[in-house]
Parts: sequence; C-alpha cells; structure tokens
Amino acid sequence: MNNSVTNTVRLFGAGLRALLMLTLVTGVIYPLLVTGVAQGLFHDKANGSEIEAHGKVVGSSLIGQPYNLPLKKGQETPDPDLKWFQGRPANGLGTNSLNTQYSLLLSGATNLAADSEDLVQQVKDAKAAVVENNSVPGYTVKPSQVPADAVTSSGSGLDPDISPRYADIQVHRVAVKNGLPVAQVKKLVEDRTEGRTAGFIGEPRVNVLELNIALKDLVAER
Repeated sequence: MNNSVTNTVRLFGAGLRALLMLTLVTGVIYPLLVTGVAQGLFHDKANGSEIEAHGKVVGSSLIGQPYNLPLKKGQETPDPDLKWFQGRPANGLGTNSLNTQYSLLLSGATNLAADSEDLVQQVKDAKAAVVENNSVPGYTVKPSQVPADAVTSSGSGLDPDISPRYADIQVHRVAVKNGLPVAQVKKLVEDRTEGRTAGFIGEPRVNVLELNIALKDLVAER
C-alpha cells in the first residue's frame, strides 16, 4: 500500500514537472522568442503594416477604407466622396446585415456565380457609376476604359489596392474636385504605383490610402 502511494506521488510529481516545463517552454519562452524575432526583423508587418500620417496611425496598408460622404436621411448606402480616389467595391461586406463596408467584423465576397443575374447587374451598375463619376468637362470615360477591379470586389472585400488603370481614370475627376492641375495628380499616381512583387508575382497596383494621404498633403500645400 505504501509503495503504491509512493509511486503515485512520484508519478504525479513527474507529471507536474513535465507540465510546468512544457508550459514554460511553449507558453512563455517560445512566444517571447517568436515575438522578439518578429519585432526585430519584421517590425512593420508584426504590428499590422500600419500607415502613419502627421504623427498618427491612419490605417493599414493591408486593409481598404471607404471614402464616402455622410449618410443622408433615408439612405442605406452612402455616396462616394469624389474628391478622393476610390477603392474597389466591397459588395460582399455591404450586403451583410451585420456589417458595413470595410467593417472589420468579418471579410468575404458575394459568392455569386459568374452567370448570376444579381452579379451581372451589380457590375453593370458599377460600370455606369464609374463612367458617370469620372467624366468631367474635357475628359469623358468610355465604358471600355473601365477595368475589372473598378466594378468587382476582391475575395476578401478588403482590398487596399487598385490597378493603375483604375487610378488613371480617376485622375481628372480628383483634379477638378480639388482644384489641382491634372499633371500633378497624375504624378501622384505614377509615384505610388508599385510593380509586380519580385518582378513576376501579382499585378501592378496603387495603395489607395497612401495615394489619398499624398493627395491631402498636396491640397494642403496650395
């Protein structure tokens, strides 16, 4: 009986020591090591790829933001604030009753099939809006100029980037709305256009938040 109790105590003690050691290694040392390496070598990414402007964090380079006017009485969807460059549609999030555009409760697309009548109508409506919104005196956008990313949402609905083509057709409208020369606004786009990653991965892109920060600074300089 005494031997049995002694063995049980020994086994319990051994198990407790193993638990404490594993807890220390996997619950304390390893997380601290990983966090230290991440902060030391990948500080920007480890902290959410934050974008700062004038000394404060204004967003993340990984997550899109809306640039809309305040909701009017009776409106369910706000109108875009056309003095800013606009990002991709976020239809998947906008149709979720628990979410609003770019809210971080969840991400997701519409999951509509390519031949869905609803999706086809969404694309047609979006294309018509892009043509109307970006056509200004002396510059008319043709339907054939509208790129796919201007009328479709990404898989997450949170895409922070647009194609250079979509940015280009917004240049004249942004210039007019802000009283800026077209050449200056066009240069903003050119300076912030990123090429393919490693020269062959993905597509050229423009981060909308970074572009609008530069636009705000340019307007403030007038």
